[in-house]
Amino acid sequence: MKKTVQVNLSGQVFTIDDDAYDLLSVYLQKISRLYERSAGKDEILSDIESRIAELLLERVSDDRSVVTIKDVQEVTEIMGNPEQFEEDTMEEETAGSGYSSREYQGQKRLFRDPDSPMIGGVCSGIGYYFGIDPLWIRLAFAIALIFFGTGVLFYILLWIIIPEAKTTADKLAMRGEPVNIGSIGKSVEDELNNLGQRFSKGGQQFTSGAGTTISRGIDKFFNFMAELFRGFFYSPR
Repeated sequence: MKKTVQVNLSGQVFTIDDDAYDLLSVYLQKISRLYERSAGKDEILSDIESRIAELLLERVSDDRSVVTIKDVQEVTEIMGNPEQFEEDTMEEETAGSGYSSREYQGQKRLFRDPDSPMIGGVCSGIGYYFGIDPLWIRLAFAIALIFFGTGVLFYILLWIIIPEAKTTADKLAMRGEPVNIGSIGKSVEDELNNLGQRFSKGGQQFTSGAGTTISRGIDKFFNFMAELFRGFFYSPR
């Protein structure tokens, strides 16, 4: 007979064996120490916990609802070894190299790219998935709109169907990159650095305010149309 405990990981409640809980707690503490000096520590830890919760959900079912130590060992192997990653960082190697005994390279997943400067990120997300320049996809939609009149409707339907890449793990999966503690941490830190650079170029952004306003207006229109279609298809009976 084994003792079990309940834990809340990224909003998801798990029933987990006591020894598995101890292993997971130690692992998360090591990750916390790894990023304790990072400006994006809270976001990094949140995204890592979210990814761990996703991987654990893949390992439980109605027939087996308790997380075992084997499940935690598999997940930590996928996510990478914090000590090895710290050694690689000190040696100034790339953030995603060699710190895990087995890198996890999953298939690309289709998401809308929230960082895309164009409407909704649909074309950018499809471009990542198929390895195509988003410009060609946008051109195809424009041709469909001009010659067939179906471009807007099809775009709205894709907007509804394709989920947005909300977390760092989603964005990495969208690009087909390994999703582990190193890649998540590096991605968050890069986003923070890019944000700082954008703020430092505030004068240039101010001069392009008109274009930004137009883009946001178009974005709001498509959001409204998407919500309208969603309400039509999912209206209560």
